[in-house]
Amino acid sequence: MRQSPQPLAPPLPVEDIRSARPYILRPSPFKTFARRALSVAGLVVVDLAGLTIGLYAALSLRSEVRDPKPILWNLLWTQETNWLPFLSLILVLVFWRSRLYAPRELREGAGQIVASVLLVAVLSLAFAIGTGQHFTTFGFYPVAALFIAVLISLFRWSYETVTGALMRSFGVRRRALLVGEPESVEHLRNSLGGSRSGIDYVFAGEVLPGPELLSALSADGLSDLDELIVADAGLEEGELLEIVDLAHRRGVKVRVAPRTTELLISRGEYVPGQAVPLFELRPPILAGTDWVVKRAFDVIVAALIAVIGLPFWLLIAAAIKLTSRGPVLYADPRVGLGERTFRMLKFRTMVQGAAGAQASLESANEASGALFKIRNDPRVTSVGRFLRRYSLDEFPNVLNVLRGEMSLVGPRPLPLRDHAMLDQWHRRRSDVLPGMTGLWQIAGRSDLSFDDLVRLDVYYLENWSIWLDISIMVKTLPAVIARRGAY
Repeated sequence: MRQSPQPLAPPLPVEDIRSARPYILRPSPFKTFARRALSVAGLVVVDLAGLTIGLYAALSLRSEVRDPKPILWNLLWTQETNWLPFLSLILVLVFWRSRLYAPRELREGAGQIVASVLLVAVLSLAFAIGTGQHFTTFGFYPVAALFIAVLISLFRWSYETVTGALMRSFGVRRRALLVGEPESVEHLRNSLGGSRSGIDYVFAGEVLPGPELLSALSADGLSDLDELIVADAGLEEGELLEIVDLAHRRGVKVRVAPRTTELLISRGEYVPGQAVPLFELRPPILAGTDWVVKRAFDVIVAALIAVIGLPFWLLIAAAIKLTSRGPVLYADPRVGLGERTFRMLKFRTMVQGAAGAQASLESANEASGALFKIRNDPRVTSVGRFLRRYSLDEFPNVLNVLRGEMSLVGPRPLPLRDHAMLDQWHRRRSDVLPGMTGLWQIAGRSDLSFDDLVRLDVYYLENWSIWLDISIMVKTLPAVIARRGAY
């Protein structure tokens, strides 16, 4: 008996982002190229403006310090133009290599800018020495690097703010489809929000893996889909690979929300010679050179904050003392490195005896997981409410930093009550010194679930660098001013 023919599988679309076709042959090449070229050109202009102004400011300062006479502005400009073309070329090449001209959502922040400018300064100094240039002072290079790094960071922040506002006003959006089980997808939607890196996102829908996903990708209404975001909690490996392959064959980018195990293995060390691939997960303890660099950075910056901020500290202390009874500082028991208890110093923001009243307020807790937060906590004083609003109550943490109990950047130390409620995998955050600020503060703070906050801590532990610390510190001030997620 002759078998009936099997139905043919739907033909694969022509476009496949894995293809090696020349860029010019892809859909809408001019539009894509023009948008990227305009973005890169704008960033290059911003960077060169920071370089020019920063270099000129450093030359002016050197002239004022060495010879305090009326500055000959034209002579300074002549000195600058002798080096400016060379420095411009080096700066652009170093920034390009550091992915500072990457697409908006992939660009690095202030930490990478500082690192790149320092590299430009070192290369310039090496070239000058190698070509026999005459030096009157070597201090010019670090001063110029500082001015240039600060100016470029400020100019880039302004650029990102303005272009983000323009994109929103012109209705530029990215369409994303969420894939996964309903509970995981709902959590992912709430965590992502509607904007990332200044780009507004529109969620085109939520689908389950399998036939429903195939139908969604084939629908005419989703032909302009930009990316697929997969909540892979509970997905089998084969299912995830099938989803990725299906999306790539339709020219759609795929992004996967990582699980904690994937964050851990991202820096794992491959162990060869085994029957199956094995990765050794080393404890994220800063040691050796890393510890020296981080500790030196902490001590120097904390000392500067303490000295420069002393007048403000005295004003805050007077305001606290005049408006409520009790000490100016409050020593709050917290859990630090190695789960050892220490007393974290803060400006007192509550009435005396506030700690004893917390048990009666547990029913009003508005935070999830092992956190206790109330927006309108009745124990907070009027001055304390202002201090908390802008995180000014945390300035005395620098004393803990100088004593070696905390770091400027790291996982935020938890009170004893909160720490006692942690799951076992949460406790990994105690493998390093707790910090005054961290990824919690710049990534939504209390708006995220506790598990998501701990995942940010795990990411920080696995990807630490001094430039990441600098980037987090630079982004903390805007986050505090905007009060993102703060109670």
